[in-house]
Amino acid sequence: MSQSPAAQTTERKRGSGVKFVYDVLRDEIIDLVLPPGSPIDEIQLAERLSMSRTPIREALVRLAGEGLVTTLPNRSTVVSNIDFLNLHTFFDALTLMYRVTTRLAAEYHTPEDLDIIRARQADFARAVEAQDALAMIATNREFHAEIANAGRNPYFAGLFYRLLDEGRRLLRLYYSSFDDRLPQRYVTEHEEIIAAIAARDVARADKLASEHADQIVRQIQNMISRDRRQRIEL
Repeated sequence: MSQSPAAQTTERKRGSGVKFVYDVLRDEIIDLVLPPGSPIDEIQLAERLSMSRTPIREALVRLAGEGLVTTLPNRSTVVSNIDFLNLHTFFDALTLMYRVTTRLAAEYHTPEDLDIIRARQADFARAVEAQDALAMIATNREFHAEIANAGRNPYFAGLFYRLLDEGRRLLRLYYSSFDDRLPQRYVTEHEEIIAAIAARDVARADKLASEHADQIVRQIQNMISRDRRQRIEL
């Protein structure tokens, strides 16, 4: 049984509301405006965004699925903590998936895949030029997601999506370590990966993906371990 035009309009409006709330909260969480562990008050959020609580709850469910928020036993919601103690396990998985998906893309891509990957790289380059950190995070995610899609293994792609999504706040820290002025060499690294994929050079694609992941991991680790204490004369 088809919905009436009024019901369809209501559904579209609700869907738009959910996306709006999701986009606002996601950006605030990734940009660390809402720091890890901070509570999310549905009533205050509804007032701030002039929305009912229904789209807010649906947006929170979506964010929980991406690991950005956590629902506690008392049904309250907080921004998910970053597990710094176990980051090594995340980095191990992330590096492996960079390598696996890039290798598979070099082996199984189609010309259409390359067109899409190059388009996502152009988006990333524009975000870097604009020093727009949130756009860099989003376009970097889409670039590597399209490489995963080109590998024709939905299981690997699905795991990589999850890792890319869970790592978005870490990527925000990564870009902030450069004051959002990402060196051009990191854009060039993407271009080199594309060239290896296009040449179907599996070994070189693997090597470049591994090096790309390694430099991201090192930069984040160095930033986290940096001694920020200030000398105080007594």
